[in-house]
Amino acid sequence: MSLAAGTEPATVKRAISVETIGMTKVFGALRALDDVSLRVPAGTFHALLGENGAGKSTLVKCMMGFYQATTGSLLVNDQAVSVPNPRAAHTLGIGMVYQHFTLVPSLTAAENLVISRTDTPAVIDWNKERAHLNTFLQTTPFRVPLDEPVSSLSAGEKQKLEILKQLYLDQRFLILDEPTSVLTPDEADEVLGLLKGMTATGGLTILMITHKFREVLAYADDVTVLRRGRMVGSGKVADLSVEEMSHMMIGDTTLRESADRQALPNPKLKLEIAGLFAENDEELPALEAINLKVHAGEILGIAGVSGNGQSELIEVLSGQRTASDGRLFIDGAPYEPERKQMDTFKVFGFSEEPLRNAAVPRMSVAENMAFRTFDKPPISPFRGWLSPLPIRRKATGLISAYRVKTPSTEEPIENLSGGNVQRAILARELSGDVDVLVVANPCFGLDFASVAEIRAQIMDQRNRGAAVLLVSEDLDEILELSDTVAVMSEGKITYTSPIDATDRATVGHAMAGQH
Repeated sequence: MSLAAGTEPATVKRAISVETIGMTKVFGALRALDDVSLRVPAGTFHALLGENGAGKSTLVKCMMGFYQATTGSLLVNDQAVSVPNPRAAHTLGIGMVYQHFTLVPSLTAAENLVISRTDTPAVIDWNKERAHLNTFLQTTPFRVPLDEPVSSLSAGEKQKLEILKQLYLDQRFLILDEPTSVLTPDEADEVLGLLKGMTATGGLTILMITHKFREVLAYADDVTVLRRGRMVGSGKVADLSVEEMSHMMIGDTTLRESADRQALPNPKLKLEIAGLFAENDEELPALEAINLKVHAGEILGIAGVSGNGQSELIEVLSGQRTASDGRLFIDGAPYEPERKQMDTFKVFGFSEEPLRNAAVPRMSVAENMAFRTFDKPPISPFRGWLSPLPIRRKATGLISAYRVKTPSTEEPIENLSGGNVQRAILARELSGDVDVLVVANPCFGLDFASVAEIRAQIMDQRNRGAAVLLVSEDLDEILELSDTVAVMSEGKITYTSPIDATDRATVGHAMAGQH
């Protein structure tokens, strides 16, 4: 039953408490969740932290009924309950807002809300439903244009609609999975601020999976940290520092520190992108008049919300997409992103999802590491001949130098963890002389140790004189690494600034189109 015809204001204390006791989930030999006890009191905002593989998703899937816990119990308002499936969770008032949108793009916001109910009639009386929707909206602080197709809404409006849908379905305990991953900083603060207000008045309880400490400090009351399937710490956010929460997440793992930023005397222009245009897969404009210059010893960071042309830009620069107009230059000479010229101009790069974009999954680690050098001595002593021994020797050296964890050089690269796949590709791309480095979301989904290693390697290349173009949806990464910041919106560069002449708020406003 939804709140469509309800009249209770958001200030009515309708929030529920949820608690797991000794929750364990075993998949074959893998103990994904091990004796986790977590209590989220009614009307509180609780953050759930942990690295990839820590058990966060498994825990909330058990709470939502997607998985059945091997052992353990779930309590709602201090009463033991059974949740055999997501519908049972919804009946108890437990809902989830997923990392990726679940809306129907061609339908309006109002239509998405109405069809989400289980009791929607076959023939809909829209006058009646609109009256119910207007009454419902008066009970929440969220506002979206009901008559606009979802496809025309901003990412922030879509996220608000996802939350509205859960409130409309009378969910009083919301699980949020990385809710701000596709939002600008301004949109993130608006959405989390509104939710925080609803918890403060007792209308809602929140459990938020996140990796952004800034959001934990700003909005969460309590925090729980998982590591390798176990709960390793919890407490009031006000009593914990970022360093303490980080230590809970990674334990005694030593993180590599980046070298200090070094200034190069009279750096020359290395990479120039001039008037670049390109279309997306639907043959619609994706890049419009992109003009960028990157000097030796400079990291130019491009910030922006996903889907604003960044993928197409990286694909053009890596030779995976053909530009419809514009030119590329390196050291003032015309450049085409093809293997021979990449080798001549010493252009290298790596990106997110390396198994899809930069590796052959079923080939060995050694073979993948040889992709840049397989046609050169000593691997190829003469044309058409490959010598396996030099391939293995080179891979052994790179595995050691870049701390790639693999059973052997002959292990299929698809069997490695995400962080080690990225380290292997990093080793391949950075093992020679690098003049130009193009990287896209290089740390997406990786553990703390891998993130620290990769960011340090990028800074090392910059200090050695490489021109680095960094595209990232992680604004913290952009602000940490960049010498110059640019913002990409709707396929255009809409803002540029030296890093010491801007700040998070200014870049965030530019990402939201306020410049």
